[in-house]
Formats: sequence, structure tokens, C-alpha cells
Amino acid sequence: MEIYQIRAFVTVARVGNLTRAAEALNLTQPAVTAQVKALEQSLGVALFDRSAGKFALAKAGESLLPTAEAVLALGTQLKSEAIALQGQLHGVVVLGIPSEQVDFLRLGELASSVTRSLPLIEFQTQVLPTSQLVEYVSTGRLSAALTIAAYPPRDVQWMPLRSITYRIVLPHAMAEQLKLGGWTELAALPWLDGPHGSHIHLLLRELFERHGLAPRIVMNSADQANMDALVRAGAGCALVREEVALLGAKRQDFAIWGRASIEAGLGFITSTENAGQPILVALISMLKEIWNIDTLMEKIIA
Repeated sequence: MEIYQIRAFVTVARVGNLTRAAEALNLTQPAVTAQVKALEQSLGVALFDRSAGKFALAKAGESLLPTAEAVLALGTQLKSEAIALQGQLHGVVVLGIPSEQVDFLRLGELASSVTRSLPLIEFQTQVLPTSQLVEYVSTGRLSAALTIAAYPPRDVQWMPLRSITYRIVLPHAMAEQLKLGGWTELAALPWLDGPHGSHIHLLLRELFERHGLAPRIVMNSADQANMDALVRAGAGCALVREEVALLGAKRQDFAIWGRASIEAGLGFITSTENAGQPILVALISMLKEIWNIDTLMEKIIA
């Protein structure tokens, strides 16, 4: 039994697909299949059900998965402790982030803290939709990420940083057109959306599904940090953060539709396997200081 075989088993179980697991592990699909089969032979049980063309976790696989994840976490902890003994942290850390304003994410403060406290660390960011951020972190392609979601994502560790309220904003001409309309008329207006799996895309769909409707999308923009500029230009309606919506409405850039809103949260995610890495422990400590997490918890408890 080898650690890479256990990693292959856990990755396939997490993503539920051999092709995507192979991509996450940077291996070919036959190589991943061979590693899983070798582990099954070593353990003497079938971890996956391959009958009738299916490839799903067998009962033995479901039972052994938590232990396999714990073994990987211990392996990471062992490696991290050994690195810590070698001296100061060094290397590259890639943080996944959603498409949002740098100031809102407090990314500048985090980068400054990394530069000051970890001078041998090269800090990089990668902008991805929420669904990809969660998948990449859970499968180890990213060590950690900041993400925006309506609910804490599954299969990762989630540290909430702040709550977010999103409001519906419309160009003035469309707001005038909708004066006597409701949700049905609102859905029929032209809408600006984010990429599939992005936080704006997921929140927009959930908001309209509550009313049994779907918005008429006319544009998908990867730059969700500047949706307000597109609305101001008259391109369509959009979901934007409440503070941005209120400021834009005050400047008469656009109009806010009623009191409709949807709640979400900004959080920091890591995988269970990687949570003990010294660099991530350091990042978590920095984020707690930047966002006053411990102070807020003390106030809540008091």
C-alpha cells in the first residue's frame, strides 16, 4: 500500500469522475485506474462499484474513505513538520480568488502581510469561478482560496470572513419600464451574468428559482467586480453588492429594484489534507488579524 494509491482513491471518490481525478492528479486516466486497482488488491476489498457501466463508491469504499483522508492529512502534517525543522518557510503559494474588487477581498493587506512575515514565499493568485475554486481546493490543485457562496461549501474546511448582501440594480430606463411590474417582468428584462459556476451566476439562479423563474441572460462577464459599470452603461440588470448598489443609486448611476436581496458569505477554504501546512497556518493567522476574526468571536461569546 502506497500513499499515492491512497491519494488516487480519495481524489476519485471526491470528484466522482476518473477523467477529472486524473486532471487533478496530473496523471493519465489509466494510471489512476491502475493505482486504485493496486490499492484494492492490497486491501482485499473493492472500493468502487464498476457494475453496469457505473463507477461509484462501493460500501467498503464509503467505510474506508474517512480513514484514507485521515492518512493523507497525517502524511501532509509529517511533511510540514519536517519542512519546519529545515528552517524558514520558502516556496510558492497560489491562492484562488473570486472575481471581485481587490479592496473588498482585502488582498492588498494579505499580500503585504505575506511579504513582511514570509519574505521567502512567492505569493500568487488565480481568479476562478466559485465551483472551480471549491473543486481545485478539495482535490489539491490549489492549496487554499477565498470564495463567495450562499452556503459553506462541502468537502473543504471553511472559515467565514464576512457576510455579503446582494441587491438587484437596473439602468434607469429599465427601472421606469418596470415600475408596475413584478418578478415575471423583471426576469424578462436583459440580464448580465457571470461565468457558469461563478458566485454571481449561482446567486442569480437561486434568487429567481425561488419564484419559479429564470432570468433572460444577454451577457456573461468574467469580470464580476465591475458589473455596476455595465449596468451604469445601460447594458442590463445585475446583482451587485449592497454597498456598491447604494452608492451607485445615490450617484444616480442606476436604480435599485425594491427590497429584494440575497445573502452570501466570503470565506477562506482549505482541504482537510492541506490544512496543517505551515504556510496555510500562517495565512489563516494573517486573515484572522486582517478581518478581526478572534475579536468578533470574543464579542459574540460575551
